[in-house]
This record gives sequence, structure tokens and C-alpha cells, in this order.
Amino acid sequence: MDVIEAIKNRRSIRKYKADPLDEKTLGVILESARLAPSWANTQCWKFVVVRDPAIKAQIADTMVGIGGGAPNPAAGAVRNAPVTIVACAEKCTAGYYGGKPSTDKGDGWLLFDIALAMEHIALTACSLGLGTVHVGLFDAPKVAGVLGVPDNFMVVELMPIGYPEFQPNPRPRKDMGDIIFRDKFGQK
Repeated sequence: MDVIEAIKNRRSIRKYKADPLDEKTLGVILESARLAPSWANTQCWKFVVVRDPAIKAQIADTMVGIGGGAPNPAAGAVRNAPVTIVACAEKCTAGYYGGKPSTDKGDGWLLFDIALAMEHIALTACSLGLGTVHVGLFDAPKVAGVLGVPDNFMVVELMPIGYPEFQPNPRPRKDMGDIIFRDKFGQK
């Protein structure tokens, strides 16, 4: 599957088959994250690959409810996918030169770098017939505690990976005219 096809076919998958994910396939997926671009090539990321059902359950228990407290639908995905990748980023690295922030974004660049790496994972997984979902609604300090993440790192994202139970239909996207401006903001 080429990259455009993967972009068009990628969906947020929250229900997975029980089929295990083999190490060779997982290696291909993780290699795609390793190759992602990053601020000044700092590669501020570390990825914790979680297969242990007890640890996945502890992580899922940190997931915050949506809006008025409705359960987070991704909690079941974290529990049931054969693998959940936990993306961590080293603080004060991306967006910094000489130990000082280089832009007005501060540590915000680490979020950008993690997003690039995690989307590489999502698109690679899709190209291999696997499903993923980007998960950000969880208690990051609690997950850090469960996994023993050092204080100079931040847990940024969770991503369950597995074979989809079904492929959801595409969700509507905004028209190009609603998101693209020419030369100045607001100018169509």
C-alpha cells in the first residue's frame, strides 16, 4: 500500500481481534517511528511496547472520562489490543539549543516530534493491515508511574495496535475551501 492509500484508509480502531502481533511486524512499525523527522534531529522519543495484560489494564485504568464523565472508549482498546505503545519524550530537548528554548513554543516541540513519529506508526500499521488509535485522554503522570518513566521524560501518547475487528467508514472531512487560505489568513 502506498502512503496516499494508507492516509486515505487509516481509521481510529478501538476494537481488535485477539490475533497476536509478531515481532517482525512490530519491528517494521517501530523502525518507521525511528525514521521520523524531529527538531534538529534530537529524536527526543522513547517508546515503551506493552504486551503484558496486567500492565495494559493499569494503563487503561488511568484513562479519563470524556466530557461529562462518559467512559473513554479507547480504554477497551488499550486493554484488548495485543500491543500498546506508550510514547514518551525527553523534556528540554526538542525546540532547545544549548539548554535554552529556541522558540516561543518551549517544550511544545516535543509534542510535534512525538506526533510525527506516532503518525508514522499509524500509517505503517495501516499499510500492514493493522489498526491503531491515537490516545491522549489519560493521566500521564499515573502512566509514567506504572511504567517507571524518569522525571525528565513526559508520557505523551498511547497507541493500541492490532488487527481490526472491523473497518469503520470514513468520517466526514472539511472541504478544502474551509481550511486553506491564500497568502493571508482568511483569504480564500
